[in-house]
Amino acid sequence: MFWVLLLLLAWAFAGSACTRLCLTAVRAAAVDARDASADAERDLTLYEAAFLSGGPARVADVTLVSMARQRRLLLAHTGWATVVDPRGRDEMEQSVIGAIGPEGQSRIAPVRARAAGAEAVRRLADGLVRAGLAVPEGAGTTVGAAVRRVRAAALAVTVLGVTALLLPIETGTPRPLVGAWFALPLTLTLSCLAIARFEVHPYSRWASPAGQRLLGALAGRPAGDERSFLTSVAVRGIRAIGEPELRAAFTHRDQPWRE
Repeated sequence: MFWVLLLLLAWAFAGSACTRLCLTAVRAAAVDARDASADAERDLTLYEAAFLSGGPARVADVTLVSMARQRRLLLAHTGWATVVDPRGRDEMEQSVIGAIGPEGQSRIAPVRARAAGAEAVRRLADGLVRAGLAVPEGAGTTVGAAVRRVRAAALAVTVLGVTALLLPIETGTPRPLVGAWFALPLTLTLSCLAIARFEVHPYSRWASPAGQRLLGALAGRPAGDERSFLTSVAVRGIRAIGEPELRAAFTHRDQPWRE
């Protein structure tokens, strides 16, 4: 009857993960409802939209693109960044210039990495967390984290079920019956994932439900000017860049950099 112990373990994985997902989704819905009116009048800055969409790396990207579009930074298609105007207009631009270094020229890859880890980005993140728009770093109670636990539980149940079916069954219990017992916790986990997909999707690594709502409001704004272009880069990343040479500067992969 060793398969029964495996079945109990499968139910423990499935039950705990699904319960955690349900509780997390309920808490997230309560917070979302509470903050719905509080953030209705708030507008995201370009850097805030970038962080909520793609984290620190996206903030570095949109800063580089903004400076390049203003001809204060040259981004070559060969993957090099050259400072044209050494005076940063805000702390993000100052972080990028500092990341390039005193020589005024550097590979883009290390510049992006250093700028993403700058103190200015950390302060931006802290402000968004305090405003309830960003997910705290390392938070284990987000809906996305709970969904990942359910996925892991579904995989564990599958492995345990296959193991039980491969073991010799001395009591004469039909193997299809053993498989049916393991199908129950597997169905539970898959059902929870399906419900989460339709009820609480999308879940983000960076933006809270309130932050996601403000990001969604950006999509309805008119396009065509410089601000809308940079907003598109902030939300979608470098794939939103339509200029071939500028896009090539970010996608160039020759001569990988090392610290």
